[in-house]
Amino acid sequence: MKKKILVVGGTKGIGQSVVDLLSEYECVVFSRNESALENHFVCDVLKDDLPDLDNLSGLVYCPGSINLKPFHRLSEEDFLQDFQMNVLGAVRVIQKYFRDLKRNKGSIVLFGTVAAHQGMSFHASIAAAKGGLEALGRSLAAEWAPHIRVNIVNPSLTETSLAEGLLDTEQKKENAAMRHPLKKIGQPIDIAKAVQLCLENEWMTGQTIGVDGGMSTLK
Repeated sequence: MKKKILVVGGTKGIGQSVVDLLSEYECVVFSRNESALENHFVCDVLKDDLPDLDNLSGLVYCPGSINLKPFHRLSEEDFLQDFQMNVLGAVRVIQKYFRDLKRNKGSIVLFGTVAAHQGMSFHASIAAAKGGLEALGRSLAAEWAPHIRVNIVNPSLTETSLAEGLLDTEQKKENAAMRHPLKKIGQPIDIAKAVQLCLENEWMTGQTIGVDGGMSTLK
């Protein structure tokens, strides 16, 4: 019997790559847009009633935002929207399914950001939200051990539709690549492989994995 994994935001970018990579699992996908995927639910996790799922052994929460503005131009609404999408959405999904995850000694994977560890201009709102999500993940890892494992994957800039405004010319892509020690931009599969590790390594919890081209630790 295949293990059942819920991937929230699994129809685009990193989330889609996660679903593609986890072909040996039964993936249930939530997203706000229509999809031809099997086991797909059109669902806004902040507003809609979440469907009942049974025998769930993993949860991957992929939604994110790139709201880059100078601090003096960020409104309270900007901060609130980033926090709702990145933190409260995850809280709502986890609270809905944690009993089933506990029953199956499951695994949760959350997404932070390199910007929560290395100060970056114009990232105040998203860094605050993702930093909060990372802290939530570590708290839950402590609270739920040994029954549920919780780990966090921290990407840097990855070539997805979410980042297309930052990578819409070859010059922008080259400039972004050169800011990373590995001199390349991340691809969704790079991040998905870290998610797979977090789901499958049963002696790993409370960890933050930087998949960021060396950005967070190297000069």
